[in-house]
Amino acid sequence: MSLKKLIQESLINYNILEGGGCDCGCDECNDKMSLLESKAPISEGLRYHIENGISLQENVFRIGSKKYLQLFAEARMLNEWGTIQLDENSRHLVENTDIGKFGIFEGERVPLDLPAINEEELDETKKKKKKDPPIGKPKRGGSKAYYVYVRDPKTKNVKKVSFGSGGLRAKIRNPKARAAFAARHKCSQKKDRTKASYWSCNLPRYAPALGLGNKMNTYW
Repeated sequence: MSLKKLIQESLINYNILEGGGCDCGCDECNDKMSLLESKAPISEGLRYHIENGISLQENVFRIGSKKYLQLFAEARMLNEWGTIQLDENSRHLVENTDIGKFGIFEGERVPLDLPAINEEELDETKKKKKKDPPIGKPKRGGSKAYYVYVRDPKTKNVKKVSFGSGGLRAKIRNPKARAAFAARHKCSQKKDRTKASYWSCNLPRYAPALGLGNKMNTYW
């Protein structure tokens, strides 16, 4: 039996190549090991690691994917047979861990010694990388005449508040119109910055940023 055939059958014993389908997310994997020509019975992925001096710890495949597990299983067997030369770190991984092997946990087949990702730390990192939009700075545009981003004091989440109309812009310099608007909408009682009514009532205070002229420290 050729070495190539022996590797393939051994991997089947690991149940890495059985069952069909693709669990790495690419929907393009097939069930056969992607080997180079028969005279070089080693997968392209493992060859890439060896020729470029890349440790298996820095695996080119996604952690937990079929190809990731397959690479470790292949490297372990070839290392045991003495047919490849691995770097010290890679050799330690294949000789002292069970990455690439499977066990049964609560009735389900699971990969062993698989590096775990701390989901809480990952979520926190994503939150830090994602910058919040400018808070409390009204701008022109959106579904209405203006919009502003605010932070909800209850949920701590950022929300977008759309407010105003073209009519507001036309009347902002009219004292009688401002007074009538303030009385009709009870602007002195509007304290919730997450509501459109608050921003409509305080529109004159943000006039410069909205291209409405000089700032006026007053309600409508």
